[in-house]
Amino acid sequence: MLAWEIVFWSCVALLGYAQVGYPLLLAALARMRRTRTPAPAFDELPTVSLIVAAYDEAAVIAGKVANALALDYPPERLEVVVASDGSTDATVLEARRAGAHHVLDLERGGKIRAQDAGVKRSRADVVAFSDANSTWEADALRELVGAFADARVGYACGQVRFVNDDDGTNQEGLYWRYEMALRALESRLLSVTAGNGAIYATRREAYIEVDPIMGHDLSFPFNMVKRGWRAVYVPQARATEKMVPSIEGEFARKRRMMSHAWPIVFRGGLLSPRGYPPLYALMIASHRVLRYAAPFLHVGALVASFVLGATSAFYAVALALQLALILAAMLGRIVPLRPLLVARYYVLSTASVAAGLWDWLRHGTPAGWEPAEGTR
Repeated sequence: MLAWEIVFWSCVALLGYAQVGYPLLLAALARMRRTRTPAPAFDELPTVSLIVAAYDEAAVIAGKVANALALDYPPERLEVVVASDGSTDATVLEARRAGAHHVLDLERGGKIRAQDAGVKRSRADVVAFSDANSTWEADALRELVGAFADARVGYACGQVRFVNDDDGTNQEGLYWRYEMALRALESRLLSVTAGNGAIYATRREAYIEVDPIMGHDLSFPFNMVKRGWRAVYVPQARATEKMVPSIEGEFARKRRMMSHAWPIVFRGGLLSPRGYPPLYALMIASHRVLRYAAPFLHVGALVASFVLGATSAFYAVALALQLALILAAMLGRIVPLRPLLVARYYVLSTASVAAGLWDWLRHGTPAGWEPAEGTR
């Protein structure tokens, strides 16, 4: 039974550290580094290409272009590029009508290759990226680009707030506030371990062409660090995006995302410590590796509790608590009480990590993408 006790306590300890211990460690380290140097500023703002990769986004692309053109940034130093990834609707026509400076009508090759094409078309100092359904605040680009006044910064991501106008069941907002708090601490200490697709930018010379199935959100930050750049979070650069209304829809979205993330973990260099400063290696292990290991750690703790429950009241209680979480998640589908919905969100979000791995191992990951249901 000793072996099963080791399994149980190892799984519980790693889950507890990943969810609670790691944030507390970051907060403690941040308190030890209270001294801050004044942020540098540009004498003249750099030129920027704001690139929007779009596939069948006719319903929202005109609004996105209008939002981009209205940003508080010198218009002579900003160009808006829409890269249509083989759209079958009126995306190209609507983008041109809305006044995008460049509209690329590309063959279907996936989001990453559309973004690559946009960068090749650009001659700007900074290339920024956004989703077609993201709305930036007026000063978002100015705040985001301001990070590059620091010559060490190669990548910057902003703060995206997910809104649920339809009053759906999704609890993504709760998780996202937790994630943004971690990102702020990582950025303050060294570099972030992941970004988001709604609002981010890189120096032109720092831009990396990655495998088309490997998204920028996960692959860019750690690759920037390996190349000697910092990858930072700029919470003052704000955007909003409509979230998937339901928890079930969020599970499907995260499952697709993880099918793109696992190739980065195993083949994209994330696990290789070469080029990582020691603190950043700890961040990657804590925030990425353990996060992706969570479903398997939960299964290990559950099985160990089942085996040990017959011999110990403590492990019987541990088993009961884990089963109660699963039951609460199941009840959340029919009883929309907040605690049950949070339990359902946690269970399905954790399961999506394993489901994404299964999808990738079973049939690979396509480069193309479809807009998540209910987000337009």
